Amino acid sequence: MMRLISILLLTLCYWQAKRGAAANVSKMLELTRETFTERMLSGKFFFVYFGKQVNPTLELFLEQLELSAEALEDYGISVAKINCTKEDIPKYCGAEKLLKKACLFRGSEVLRSFDTDTVFDVNAIVSHILFTVLFNEVRYVHTPAELLSIERAAKGKTDVVFSHIQVLGLPEHRALMETAFVYGAKFQFVLTTGGPVLKHMGADDPASLQAGLWFLHCKEVMRAAEPCSHTAMRRPLTTLNIYAFLQLMEAPLLTEAWVDPAEVEVDYSHLQVPLLFLFTQAQTESLDRATAEALARSLRGEVGVVLVHRDSPDVQTPVTYNAAYRLSDMAAVKHVTFNNMEEVVTLFKEEVVTLFKEAVASVREEVAEEEDEDDEDQWTTLDVLDDEVAESVYRDRDQMLDLDPVLELTADTFTSALAQHDHLVVLFFIKWDAVSMAFLHSFVEVAESLEGLPDVALVSVDCGEWTDVCGAQQINSFPSVVEYHRGDGAQLYRGMMGSESLHRFILLSRLGSPLRLASSEEVRTFLEGGLDEPHGALTPVRALGAFSSRRDPGVSLFEEASKGLRGEVLLGMFVDTPAQNWARKLPVDLPALLVSRGSEGPTEVHSLQASSPRELITLIRSTTLDPFPELTVENLPQYLELQMPLLLLFVREEGLESSAALLEMRALLHAGHLQRYLPCWINLHRTPAGSSVLESYLGASPQLPALVLSQLRSGGEVFHFPPQRPLQSGSILQWLQGVERQDEEPAGVVPDERWGPSVPFFDFLSVMDEELPGYAAQRSPKAKTADGREEARPVRRTSAREEEEEEEEEKDHGSLTSLWFCLYGVLMGFPSLPHSQSTTLWKRHVSCEPVQAEPASLRLERR
Repeated sequence: MMRLISILLLTLCYWQAKRGAAANVSKMLELTRETFTERMLSGKFFFVYFGKQVNPTLELFLEQLELSAEALEDYGISVAKINCTKEDIPKYCGAEKLLKKACLFRGSEVLRSFDTDTVFDVNAIVSHILFTVLFNEVRYVHTPAELLSIERAAKGKTDVVFSHIQVLGLPEHRALMETAFVYGAKFQFVLTTGGPVLKHMGADDPASLQAGLWFLHCKEVMRAAEPCSHTAMRRPLTTLNIYAFLQLMEAPLLTEAWVDPAEVEVDYSHLQVPLLFLFTQAQTESLDRATAEALARSLRGEVGVVLVHRDSPDVQTPVTYNAAYRLSDMAAVKHVTFNNMEEVVTLFKEEVVTLFKEAVASVREEVAEEEDEDDEDQWTTLDVLDDEVAESVYRDRDQMLDLDPVLELTADTFTSALAQHDHLVVLFFIKWDAVSMAFLHSFVEVAESLEGLPDVALVSVDCGEWTDVCGAQQINSFPSVVEYHRGDGAQLYRGMMGSESLHRFILLSRLGSPLRLASSEEVRTFLEGGLDEPHGALTPVRALGAFSSRRDPGVSLFEEASKGLRGEVLLGMFVDTPAQNWARKLPVDLPALLVSRGSEGPTEVHSLQASSPRELITLIRSTTLDPFPELTVENLPQYLELQMPLLLLFVREEGLESSAALLEMRALLHAGHLQRYLPCWINLHRTPAGSSVLESYLGASPQLPALVLSQLRSGGEVFHFPPQRPLQSGSILQWLQGVERQDEEPAGVVPDERWGPSVPFFDFLSVMDEELPGYAAQRSPKAKTADGREEARPVRRTSAREEEEEEEEEKDHGSLTSLWFCLYGVLMGFPSLPHSQSTTLWKRHVSCEPVQAEPASLRLERR
């Protein structure tokens, strides 16, 4: 087998030399109609591009296609092009759409056609073609269950090579496909592009893993219940690295020698793998061999382990050493003495990681030399310092986004689009804004999921191009989403900028608001959540406005408020005689607002008194909030807006102790003892960010469940319920009374951090003031006059007393926003970023570190 691999590597070197000698000879064929027919009759693989006119983009593609011809020739696949201007070939030279595609044939059978955008360079061409050829051999999996099924079938028969490629068509994908083409008959190759399979394989940070490979040792497993052990490849996914790794997997787990380490030769010496030498003697040979095998399994794929028999006369190593190692074939042997296995593993892990980092740095330097240095320097300076989102969007600039599901409107098509659709959802964005481009991914996802709804259309408007459209629609922040209901006005989307939240908003807004109920049975069904309307199960919270007469002024106010709450709350309305009869049975005084949180809980009744739609919207929003909510990243802002002290119960899981603490809190709430506070709780298992909040409050992680009172509006003081006392309603009430009497000492203070520019030259407002003193610092918001015109509000000079009061107010606001931005503020703008873009944001803001840069949308408004 080793001889076969050596021959293969020599052949690869020969092919490389052959390519260099024949660099000027094109391997790409130009077929005529007759030669194309001959190829179809040959039964062989060939890849053909059909084209007519050649534009600059296609010229680049043809250059890459010619390069791929040389690579694919080694695998018996020929590459050709056909000039459809000269050759008229039915099916392929007729339609304009086909002229943007290239087809892979096996004889007369078309295995697959590719858009030229998909096969954009030589790596993408080679990887996609080999992937198609090996489609039935390289298994593609999405879930751990699919991988386990392949493992079960492979046990006792063959080993499995499992790989992860984040994006198909990259050099790593090509390297894997080339390896699978050579070793496909020897191993079972499996591929995934991410998801839960990586967690199943034990990946520490799946989101940041660009590419990875694991070797599953299934051939040696004979029992169905025994799992396949696996070894991870820790080098970059190149063709030679994968070949070397597979050779190591086939090499003996442990090699034995009877000479000094400097004289030892192993079968895989040419792979330049570090070697670990462990010494043994007859008295301890059995124990030493077991230790050596355990180390070999731990270091498999990275280090070769050799057991040296000290009893041999050819071994002259002093007995003071029990081990030795050599990092490469050219390096000297170093003798050492280890006290335990952990020292060995630590040493080699550090050495191998160092070598790996050096290899990665070398590859990055080579790539950087090929790119425009000025462009890279600009982005390195601006993006890393000013805006992490802009930097991440720039790094992912090569990942093309399919915008077909979202039609981009212009000034000419915007008005007609409004008239054509019952529900038109418009994304107003600008292409140079990083947050807009990040949110565009989520918007496209929602558009794809709603393609089956005939009355809903998702479109976009580039406000950098069509400023007149965006100005007429009063769009002043980006990105903004507005849903236009034909004949019923527009609704601004105010939720999280993620696909799940936007999807829910659109489906809810399609329902009539308010739903007009005609009988007490319909009211009961509505309040219990059994509404027959489509998508009615999107929210468990329902609000019902009941009025004794349709002529009641509150009816029109309620209808107007319902439009403002469309997409947020499911509202119903019950009026006239049926409502009067129904109210007498309860009894309920009309007008009334009834709030239901599902079929299990009680229905709350509130007086429905308001003088304006805005006041009524505020009333409905406050009454539909949970009186004892579980705080999450999504719902935190609406509870912070209440500006009440937070009485927070932190729990890990809903076990017996946590459930008992929750019951005690509910008992205090129902008894009316918590009216001055906002009682709430956080499940750290479902909301891991809460752990960082708790630690920032107290400086350490306490025993759970933990009860904390956060006085956000009064200096940001935090009080911790004594952990040695039982979490019972009586004890909690006494503790709260002690806090009010100032008998309790605060356990911490919420940090009062400010958002500001990361470096001085990003302080644009100061730059403005330097050019024109007072221009930026004293600008005031504009107020609308009675006739609708805007005029600037005068700048009022403040006294020293007023300035102190304003500073104190800002301090309170800063304490309040510390928790806001830790859990929510940044995620409000970027919750749906691709993994590579969101990792940095999560690490920084979930740990409650102060934010060093303003969100892009905020900076946009200020500029």
